[in-house]
Amino acid sequence: MNPTLPQNLDPHSQDMIAQYRSLLPVFSQMADTIPGSLKDFFAEAGFIVAAVEHRVKTEESLSGKLRLKGGKYKDIYDVTDIVGLRVITFYVDDVEKVASVLERLFEIDWENSIDKRKAHEIDSFGYLSLHYICRIPETAYSDPEHPELNRIRFEVQIRTVLQHAWANMNHDTGYKSGVEIPREYRRNMSRLAGILELVDDEFSRIRQDLADYRRQVQSLVASGNLDDVLLDGDSFRSYLSIGPFDSLTRRIASINQAEVQPVDLTPFLPLFKAMGFKTLGDVDALIKDCSEAAYQIACFQIGLTDLDILSTSVAPQDLCTAYILRNGGGKPGLKVMLDTLNGPSEGNEAMAEFLLEQTKDLPFMNQ
Repeated sequence: MNPTLPQNLDPHSQDMIAQYRSLLPVFSQMADTIPGSLKDFFAEAGFIVAAVEHRVKTEESLSGKLRLKGGKYKDIYDVTDIVGLRVITFYVDDVEKVASVLERLFEIDWENSIDKRKAHEIDSFGYLSLHYICRIPETAYSDPEHPELNRIRFEVQIRTVLQHAWANMNHDTGYKSGVEIPREYRRNMSRLAGILELVDDEFSRIRQDLADYRRQVQSLVASGNLDDVLLDGDSFRSYLSIGPFDSLTRRIASINQAEVQPVDLTPFLPLFKAMGFKTLGDVDALIKDCSEAAYQIACFQIGLTDLDILSTSVAPQDLCTAYILRNGGGKPGLKVMLDTLNGPSEGNEAMAEFLLEQTKDLPFMNQ
């Protein structure tokens, strides 16, 4: 008998420990490389997970398992959780997406995989993860020097952030205490488990509702029903995607045959809200009503210069300038515009004064 092997194990279990030791480099290689492959496939599938954790079962832990039920295993390859991974998702419905990725990447041992989400105990929230037992198929990866890579099965647990946090807290406060947990404590923990499960479901429902709202907004924008669309971050981004300012931008650029440099126009959203706009229809009306005045402003500002590069912000800024002046906002209104777009500064008051002076004799000011 090898004296370095655990003496409190039967001969069969000691043989398995010897197998474990010989395969430990392969187990470690799998634990180090599989998470990276999973992350790449998640990114390719278009969704983000909170974390991918991994571990290799220690010899001490394996010995404890074999002491309890070593007789059920023929050899080390029958132990399916020596390499363990945990994929933690933000949302409940992402668990199925992760499962779909695993099913495409690996061979799934369905007989030994467990869906603990089917549990109905009131205090089972933190243990509702989906457990897949997987194997790397030879068609995906093989190594002639290590054919055991395609024999070794490994476990992947999939659970949400809240389920993961709950399981850790419950394990820490319960199982590690070494004393019987009082009934009142178990009752309170069960109540909390129910609340967290509702929160998990609610997060997913809110995300789905937001996705439905975005699709509805995109449909309304595409159909031109802009008066029915409230002005917010999602709707404004959808509106920008159809290029509402492009025509005016091209017209302004033609003054000097200037090149147009694209910039982010979302900073104009708080300005439009400060101007009292409630819907995308209000922004669309601004373009229709003030484009000629905005063009007059641009002609005066750049017509006698050799400026040959303009940003796409020139059109909405000149539109806002025209709107403010036509509606009596004057210097204070122009300063609010500049503060909103550029951040508050002492120079904005002087710039507002300059803009007011530049535009006072333009045709639109006398209409």
